[in-house]
Amino acid sequence: MAIARALASRPSLLLADEPTGQLDRQTGRQIMRLLQAVVELEGVTALVATHDPALLDLADSVLHLVDGKITA
Repeated sequence: MAIARALASRPSLLLADEPTGQLDRQTGRQIMRLLQAVVELEGVTALVATHDPALLDLADSVLHLVDGKITA
């Protein structure tokens, strides 16, 4: 439901802070695939923050935050 509300205004940037944090692994991957589809079909840029390394392979690019500094 939160994803639908976030997309209702057709934003160009979608910020998602731990969108899969309270979900089981399978549902989390489904949510990430949904975000991928939105990015591809709607031209939305999604910035997703996660602690789940299993989701990193779904990202177009990955940045790491270490001690307050962004690293590639």
